[in-house]
Order: sequence, then C-alpha cells, then structure tokens
Amino acid sequence: MDYKKIVAERIGLAAETEAEAIMRFIEIPPRPEMGDYAFPCFQLSKTLKKAPNVISAELAEKINKEGFEKVDALGPYLNFFVDKSVFTKETIEKILAEGDSYGSSEDGKGKNVTIDFSSPNIAKPFHVGHLFSTAIGNSLYRILSFEGYKCIGINHLGDWGTQFGKLIYAYKKWCDKEKLEKEPIKELLRIYVKFHDEAEKDPSLDDEARRYFKRLEDGSEEETELWNTFRELSLREFQKVYDLLGVKFDSNAGESFYSDKMDPVVEEIDSKGLLVTSNGAQVVMLDEYNMPPCIIKKADGATMYATRDLAAALYRKKNYDFYKSLYVVGMDQTLHFKQVFTTLKLMGHDWADDCRHIGFGLVRFSDKKLSTRRGDVIFLEDLLNESIEKTMEIINEKNPDLENKEEVSKKVGVGAMVFTYLKNGREKDIVFDWKEMLSFDGETGPYVQYSYARGKSILRKQDAIEGGADYSKLSSKEEFELIKTLEGFKEAINHSIDKFEPSVVTRYAVDVAKAFNKFYNAHKISGIEDSGLKNARLKMVEATCQVLKNALYLIGLEVVEKM
Repeated sequence: MDYKKIVAERIGLAAETEAEAIMRFIEIPPRPEMGDYAFPCFQLSKTLKKAPNVISAELAEKINKEGFEKVDALGPYLNFFVDKSVFTKETIEKILAEGDSYGSSEDGKGKNVTIDFSSPNIAKPFHVGHLFSTAIGNSLYRILSFEGYKCIGINHLGDWGTQFGKLIYAYKKWCDKEKLEKEPIKELLRIYVKFHDEAEKDPSLDDEARRYFKRLEDGSEEETELWNTFRELSLREFQKVYDLLGVKFDSNAGESFYSDKMDPVVEEIDSKGLLVTSNGAQVVMLDEYNMPPCIIKKADGATMYATRDLAAALYRKKNYDFYKSLYVVGMDQTLHFKQVFTTLKLMGHDWADDCRHIGFGLVRFSDKKLSTRRGDVIFLEDLLNESIEKTMEIINEKNPDLENKEEVSKKVGVGAMVFTYLKNGREKDIVFDWKEMLSFDGETGPYVQYSYARGKSILRKQDAIEGGADYSKLSSKEEFELIKTLEGFKEAINHSIDKFEPSVVTRYAVDVAKAFNKFYNAHKISGIEDSGLKNARLKMVEATCQVLKNALYLIGLEVVEKM
C-alpha cells in the first residue's frame, strides 16, 4: 500500500484539489512522535485564501482517517499517524509476496533509455577512474530496467584518433611481441609512454604519428590490421574486468563506428547555415549561449570529439528512438556536452533536451596523481584483485572456517570498491582509503553485505513455531522504524531516477542495514515462546533480507549467505 499516495488523495479530496499537486509536498517528519507523514498547508493558503494553521485544523476534522491511528493538526502542518499493525502487516506481506520484484514497476514501460558509460580507450589501461563511469552506468541501467524502462547500454570505446598513429609507430619501433601476447595492455602502455618520451626529444615523431593515422583513416590494409589487433586485445582484457563487476553492454560501438557517419552531420550543420570558418577551422558559434565555439573540423580537416558525438546522438535517436539519452562521463566534460546538446538544438533537433550529461568527480590517492602519458596509472583489475586478497585476509582473521571463502572474498572485495564509488553523490570526488572501504562497520559495502548474512543466519538457526505471525506485536520503536524503512524502497528508487543518482539507493541500503542492526541489538528472537511475536519477527527479518538483496542488486553488488 502506497501510504504517501493515500495521504495525497485524502488531502486532495478534502481540500478539493488535485492529489498530484499535493504529492510533491508530503514530508516525512524528522521525529516519529510528530507522525509518519506530514503536509505543510502553506501550499493551499493561496487557493483556499485562509491561514495555513486554519487549513490544517479544518482538514484534520474533515479528512477520511481510515487506515490511520490519527490525523492531527500541529500549527500549519497536518500530521498523519498510520495504523501500525495494518502498515506492518501489509508491508511485510507485500515484500515476501513480491520477492525479487519488490520495488519494481512498469513506470518506464515503452520508453527506451540509452546509457553511454564506461567507455575506456583502446590500447590504454582500464584504470581506477574508469570504475566511476562503469559503476554509475551499470547501476542506472539496473535501476531503470527494474522500473520497466528498456535500457541500451553503450560502451562508447575510445578507438579512433591520432593516438593510434602514435601507437602504430611505437609498435613498429619498440614492441615486444611476446609481452604483447601475455600482457597486451601493459605492453601497449609501455610503448605509448615511450613514444611520448621520444617525441619530447624529437618532435618529428608527431608528424610520423599523424601520417600513420591518415593511412588508417584512408583504410590502409597494414594499419587497419594493426588497429584491429589493438582493439581485439584490449576488449579481451577489458572483459576480465567487466566479468568481475558483472557488467554487460548491448553495444560496443566506439568512436570508429561513426567515422563514416560524420560527413552527413557536417553537411546538415552547413545546410542550416550554422557552419562558419574561424581561424581556418569550421565551427558552430555559441556566443549567445556564453560558450566558446563548437569545433566541427580543425583547420587541417580532421574531425573532433564533438563531430563524433553529434553523429552518435543522431544515430542513437534514429535507431533507438530514446526517451532519454544519458552520457555517464566525468565533470570535466560538462562544457563539451553543453556545446554538443546546444548544437543539436540549433540544428532543429528538440529531442536534444532529452540528452543528459551524468557527470561525476575524480578518484584521488593521497600520495599520487595519475597520467597515462607518463605511465602513472593503477590498473583497475589489479586493484580489484588486491581488494579481494585483502578481504580474504580479513575473513581468515575473523572467520577462518568459513565455507566458500574464495567466493565470499570476491563478492565482498569487488562490492566494497563499487560501493565506495556509489555511496556519495556522484559529483563528489573519492579519496581512496583501503581501511575505510573494507571495514565491516560503518557505511560500507561489507557492512551492508554482512547485515544480509546476519539476517540469513538468524533464519537458518530459528524455525517458525506453531501458529501464525501476529504483526500487531511488532510494536517497539526499533521494529516500526525498520518496517517504515523497508516500505520506503520504491520511493528511494523513484528519487534515484529523478536525479539519475545511484547514491540514493546506496544510502537507502545503509539505512536498512542500520535499522535492522538496531532492532537486532535491542530485541531477541531465540527463546521467545510467544509464537505470534516470534513468527512476526522472523517474517520481518526475512523481508529485511529480501529488500537488502534487491537494493544491493540495483547498485551492482551480490549478497553472501554466510560471512
């Protein structure tokens, strides 16, 4: 039962106004004694031409109170106290009946959403920074799919550009073929770094790189074969990381896919009188939008990222007819996407308003900065494996006899990293801290996974006793706060979608774990002779485990049955 919706409908009926207009302003009071839901009557004072406190008093008398213990007026606020036994019974039974589907809906049915995420560069390391885009994109894919949207996950690989001219030159000059086969990305990184070192001494190498890339653009057989080799080797290595993370894509169409689709875009921009020449380059002027020009072609005729992104946007609209098109790319590209979306609008494509840049912050290490050109990178696969190893050390210390230690270490170690990237607002930077990340206390992935395992342990050790569950006996503060938190799952999901912010679901999972542990520490289950109370508590624990499982899935984590 959606109590928030019921509250809105009751107020709307009593005040003779639209329930939808009321829904937006319903609040959860800061303290339980103030009620379970509250409505600030300021919102009605203009239409009803009365003081808010008068409105709240009149509505408290007039409103249908069925299903609520009481409805009180407190100054300008109308406070609703739900019938706890009904609320508890309905919430637990709904969760257990719907299981893995609890919290899902068909809100997005018939709506396609393209999600451009991860998108590492071919022949370069899949480093710690890439996990930000990968984790956010994967979570948004799961959350939106859970609510009925048809998601198309796109790995827009960086597989085109002059860097491939550099790489081809470096491959011919310095590549160790044996190392390339064993550790392809590390060898390609080594020769890429060497190219930049040598180019600093001899700038003519940059001309050689441009010459090789021009041959690649022209379809030269040798350069194309090398490019395909770099791409296939890179994808093979990237897949190891995606398998660890449980990430899948519907398309791996990278920048190269649009190489033959850019001329029509340039022609369309020109035909609409938008293309002008500036310092030899062809650009779209965006002065009136307080932005620098969007460069479509450089003075030498080469296309730019913007040209490829314009071509990609047009292709995705034509082929997927998206309701929303999301670009999960770092905050440093904010201006770029503003330029691209504004250019699309100027071209007459109003659906550009449905394109959204989902920005995120940086990953920082207290003692180092990362640079691909200098080779100062931390490979994500290495870091994930290190997290798994450190988790295994903790398990060996805390529970050396645990079954399936390898599987648990993998789920918890990988989950700890993903959780770290998703637990705060995506625009905030992350400072990498092993101790905090792998802690089984506090707001971490291991803490939430352990809470689930604790609940499953209770269910394994305690059997229901004869007689049904009496939910009216779940009357303590800790029990009702847990039930209210469980009931709020769908609202957390909706809030997450409104903001395209996975951290809302991540924080919700932490709230459930905290509420469960407060209950667990305050109330016993073993040894209870009252069958109605014991069975109700077991059902509540079972419902808690189900909600934790569903929430963790939406952010890309797996549960563990024992820890």
